Amino acid sequence: MAEEERMIKMEVDYCEIVDKAIPECEALAMDNKLNEAIDKLLLLEKQTRGAGDAISSSKVLVCIVALCYKSGDRPLLKDHVTTLCKKRGHFKLAVTKMIQRCCEMVPEIEDKEKKLEFIEVLRTVTEGKIYVENERARVTRTLAAIYEKEDNLEKAAKVLQELQVETFGSMEKKEKVEFLLEQMRLCFQTKDYIRTQIISKKISTKYFEEKDTEELKLRYYRQMIDLNLHHKDFLSVSKNFFEMYSTDCVKEEEEKWKEALQKVVLYLILSEYNNEQSDMLARIKEDTNLPKLPYYQNVLMCFDTAELLNWDVLKKVYSQHLKSSPGQPSSPLDQDENWEVLQLRVVEHNIRVLAKYYTRISMQHFADLLHLDIKESEKRLCEQVVKGIVIAKVDRLDGVICFSKPKDTEEILNSWSGNLNSVMNLIGNCNHLITKERMVHQVS
Repeated sequence: MAEEERMIKMEVDYCEIVDKAIPECEALAMDNKLNEAIDKLLLLEKQTRGAGDAISSSKVLVCIVALCYKSGDRPLLKDHVTTLCKKRGHFKLAVTKMIQRCCEMVPEIEDKEKKLEFIEVLRTVTEGKIYVENERARVTRTLAAIYEKEDNLEKAAKVLQELQVETFGSMEKKEKVEFLLEQMRLCFQTKDYIRTQIISKKISTKYFEEKDTEELKLRYYRQMIDLNLHHKDFLSVSKNFFEMYSTDCVKEEEEKWKEALQKVVLYLILSEYNNEQSDMLARIKEDTNLPKLPYYQNVLMCFDTAELLNWDVLKKVYSQHLKSSPGQPSSPLDQDENWEVLQLRVVEHNIRVLAKYYTRISMQHFADLLHLDIKESEKRLCEQVVKGIVIAKVDRLDGVICFSKPKDTEEILNSWSGNLNSVMNLIGNCNHLITKERMVHQVS
């Protein structure tokens, strides 16, 4: 008989009997007659299970584990939890209630070794049981927290990774996201960056559009910033800060949104040029709060204008304002290596500007405009050509760079056909004019 049918077609209602027996058994346990009380409850549990009374059976199981816990007999508690979970024909509701009561006991156990043993018992009896997957997940998270306090991060991360919470149908979205964020944090701390990236993709950012998710949203993007900084993916870091900047709780505090917007601009100009970066630069440029940060607005406009930038002048003007001051949040330009990256971005910007205004230019003049030597300027140009940012050919023998786009065969044929038609039209016009002059001459 299916469990649902047994719950509906209850043969005998043991509610009154159970409500009367539980206080009696608690009194026996208080009189140091724990075994007698448990034997009485086990007999009652068998009767309720056989009669299909799931509610009464739940009360009995909860009472059994509660009496074992109050007595302080941890081995007896573990034995009964294990035995009761293995009994055939138990109601899922009854087992769930018992496991939930056991989970409430875990934080109350002060001895660490006994707590670990009890947690392992609960993890063992709940393994593979979908109806108690939430309880197993919460207990496992507690176990991971214990390992983390012992500075055993690898063990904590391994334990927590066993949980595939994204597949739990009965768990709320908020709790799922909290679990996944915890998995991300532990994996990042153990330097398992690939797994951190994989877990991050399990969190749908659409969830953060719902109400009361701002705290989780900020936690998620802070962790993504750490991960993307490790990979030196400055464009993704800029996007992450922009998502934080777009959060209502951040926009309400001037200090927070200023910090976020500053980081958006700085990491945006540090990122490599591509269509995505160019599109985001155009959107940030239109932000209404940007004029309140004049130096950041000006440096952003420098990279949006098709004009050559002088690195020495730019660094002299903005270095003091783009670095963090004492007592203020850190800036990416506090690190010398990021200044080198910014210098490279200035060179790349200048190459794009030159490619826009020149079709042919000597290598020496090209290097002078970039404030580099010929070898370094050629190297940077080749990098841009390989990435498909500019189209250029270098003639080292003549010392000339050509920025003209090569024509394909179809374009060449169309151009030749057009030129041929123009020549034939001109010949026809000339023939007409000559004939006209002859006729005029003959008449005169």
